[in-house]
Amino acid sequence: MRAPRSTYRLQLHEGFTLLDAAALVPYLRDLGVDWVYLSPLLKAEDGSTHGYDVTDPSRIDPARGGPEGFRVLADAAHGAGMGVLVDIVPNHMGVATPRANQWWWSVLRDGPDSRYAEAFDIDWAAGNGKLRLPVLGDNNDVLDELRIEDGELRYHEQAFPLAEGTFTPGDSAREVHSRQHYELVNWRRADNELNYRRFFGVNTLAGVRVEVPWVFEESHAEIRRWFQEGLADGLRIDHPDGLADPAGYLEQLRELTGGAYVLVEKILEPGEKLPASWYTAGTTGYDALAEVDRLFVDPEAAAALTDASDAEPYRHMIHDTKRAVADGLLHSEVQRLVRLLPPGSGLDAETATDAIAELLACFPVYRSYLPEGAGYLDEAALNARVRRPDLEPAIEVLLPLLRGQAGDSQDGLGELAVRFQQTSGMVMAKGVEDTAFYRYTRLTSLNEVGADPSVFAMEPHDLHLGMMLRQQEASAAMTTLSTHDTKRSEDTRARISVLTEMPQEWTEAVAELAELLPLEDRPLAELVWQALVGTWPLERSRAHAYAEKAAREAGDSTTWTAPDEAFEKQLHALVDGAYDHPRANAVLESVVDRIRRAGYSNALGAKLVQLTMPGVPDVYQGTELWDHSLVDPDNRRPVDFEARRALLSAVSDQAAASDQPGAGELPGIDESGAAKILVTREALRLRRDKPALFTGYSALVATGAAAGHFFGFDRGGVLTAVTRLPLGLERAGGWQDTTVQLPSGTYRDALSGAAFTGTAVEAAELFAQYPVALLVREEDA
Repeated sequence: MRAPRSTYRLQLHEGFTLLDAAALVPYLRDLGVDWVYLSPLLKAEDGSTHGYDVTDPSRIDPARGGPEGFRVLADAAHGAGMGVLVDIVPNHMGVATPRANQWWWSVLRDGPDSRYAEAFDIDWAAGNGKLRLPVLGDNNDVLDELRIEDGELRYHEQAFPLAEGTFTPGDSAREVHSRQHYELVNWRRADNELNYRRFFGVNTLAGVRVEVPWVFEESHAEIRRWFQEGLADGLRIDHPDGLADPAGYLEQLRELTGGAYVLVEKILEPGEKLPASWYTAGTTGYDALAEVDRLFVDPEAAAALTDASDAEPYRHMIHDTKRAVADGLLHSEVQRLVRLLPPGSGLDAETATDAIAELLACFPVYRSYLPEGAGYLDEAALNARVRRPDLEPAIEVLLPLLRGQAGDSQDGLGELAVRFQQTSGMVMAKGVEDTAFYRYTRLTSLNEVGADPSVFAMEPHDLHLGMMLRQQEASAAMTTLSTHDTKRSEDTRARISVLTEMPQEWTEAVAELAELLPLEDRPLAELVWQALVGTWPLERSRAHAYAEKAAREAGDSTTWTAPDEAFEKQLHALVDGAYDHPRANAVLESVVDRIRRAGYSNALGAKLVQLTMPGVPDVYQGTELWDHSLVDPDNRRPVDFEARRALLSAVSDQAAASDQPGAGELPGIDESGAAKILVTREALRLRRDKPALFTGYSALVATGAAAGHFFGFDRGGVLTAVTRLPLGLERAGGWQDTTVQLPSGTYRDALSGAAFTGTAVEAAELFAQYPVALLVREEDA
């Protein structure tokens, strides 16, 4: 298996196509990138900006450049010695526009007799033989708004097919609708009555059963072509937790790709590992992100920030948010599990629903992969018994069934057990990532996909242990700091984490801001202020958009389905006050001025650690420069690649001005981001051009008064050294007598050009130019 040495993620859409990506290859090559990493390519809903709503798996989206564009991109990348990694979406398809998805259109027209009925995860019996489509509005006589036009049933701009023989001239649209294999229902009924599996709570993304052999073959024929024709070199698998049999699916991919490099977008909880049976190089790196971030958090601030936030314990919060999701947004999925109970279970529907929802709320990870992970179900049952002792008899009945002992499938794993596994991940994602992360506001840089916000910081010793395990067990897995799904970009989080070095100043600032610009929802106010501090200065429109989305996701004071206009008016007034209220603006600016430089230090440190640690480093588009973004769509804004080309050229010219790369007039650490592109360029080039220097891992040790502010490691000839907790270092009087122990030899800093000889180097000398250093043994340079 050929694995990349690094990747660079590009978001493809109508405004940035495969041809644009091909034109970018020379820049990426100069930056040091090894593989181009592409967002989904297959035909998606018209106007889709992300590509995860595939409507036709048989072709590449013309809006993204089509097959010709992919050929141009692949030829450009391979011609430059680079590989191509493509994101694919096996779990679901886009059905927002039924006519655009011929599979879905066929099912709507022909019902269970459609060939494609087997491709979707539909419970026909629950809909009395009909597929429920939650698209109607709230009008009392909404069915009177239906009409027949051009041989189709129309509801406003939406069109639906008519089954053969169900319409004759003179029939009313209401009558014709009643004869179809589908039933248009009010959108509010989805959460309780939907009878098809969807992606999380998105009605317009219908679950696909790739475990059915012909469905896999037909939905992956185009992907197979990519490998047969040498266009793609690897795959990234979106949301494998939604699949009935992830291990079986990955085994099929091994055959399809000829054993190519495959990554899975799997969210691991702390201490959790990928199933050993999976054919994959590893995850897409959220676990690495969580570890790296916590290196730059001061553990001493945990108590003060916890007290100031007045938040309930995180484990209790996420239980309640997950339970709310199981009882609300995803209740239709819970109901489907109840319908799968064997007739002789002895459980009434109400008790079974309650017990299953409680087990889902108590499940400690996203899902199990039975028989692997059966212990997580036992752990959930123990917690459920503590929280709800009245449900213990029901839990005793459910456990063997959820362990897969129902015996209603060929491999012995019952449908109930399979579907429970698929559902637990949905409940976790919606209850934690999309709800609790917006409510638990102690330190929002920790509220990231794949991270546990209750884990406040990571000591260097523990991070070294994690790195060593990663080198031994997951050296080809991806590492990342920013993605299209992160709640905050890497540099935003790096700046927010500086607040842990000044907890009293920060809590006093928040208290004053609360007096100046009060908001009824205190945790949300804290979240918004941290977002502003992390991204300031930012356009007012971006701040408003983020605040509104965060408030509705949190769901405490307003929601997507029932917006509270009065509260949202108060919220937007707070955002405007950050710009217009003289004193509030001064407080905000003062905090940002205090932490900006330390934020740069943290950002450079995190970037260098991630780019050089064990694993395959990914650079999300544009993050070779400072990127202070928030949650999507903010983190998917257009990237100014021309500015990056120009800055990279300038940095490269500085390096070429001397026999020693990095010498000459070095870029400063300022708003331009030149220092960050220098760090990215040098690290990526070393990884690509000298892979033999990245085959090991050993910790570097510092001694002296400020040793706790140092972190470093030796990868086998390339040494990474970074500064942590820079404000504390400054308050302590700098590095003083601190020295760093190096393996014997002579080293050149690829960033500053400085040379170091011997086994002990003064930290003040090592970090004289930058708060980070990238040392290369002279004999290996």
